[in-house]
Amino acid sequence: MKMLKEFKEFAVKGNLVDIAVGFVMGAAFKQVVTSFTGGIISPLVGLIFKADFKDLKWIAREKDVSNNISEVAVLYGDFLTNIIDFIIVAFVMFVIIKAINAMKKKEVPPAPAEPSGPSETELLIEIRDLLSKK
Repeated sequence: MKMLKEFKEFAVKGNLVDIAVGFVMGAAFKQVVTSFTGGIISPLVGLIFKADFKDLKWIAREKDVSNNISEVAVLYGDFLTNIIDFIIVAFVMFVIIKAINAMKKKEVPPAPAEPSGPSETELLIEIRDLLSKK
């Protein structure tokens, strides 16, 4: 029961809610970036390579219908598309975090507190007075 109580306190604090909201927002943003890459970036790169970017592949073994052997291929175009997606998401997250950090108020460290007790001058006067009594 103690573990359940600790989890409830953790969830109520807002940390779990913040993580959940961030996860949902990230998933939605990933869909937007995937659509952007697949619908805009890939066709433009396809114009350069004269092929659909996502269909770029290296065929290791050809398909043989007569022997019922399927094609074996390395889909590097799909991999490159995912790399582009990752770079876009990472860059946008960097920009967002940089903006959030800039918006945070810069906390000025508090001035050091005056030491409690007698000041240096008072201590020197006390030492002088003690020495003069001898």
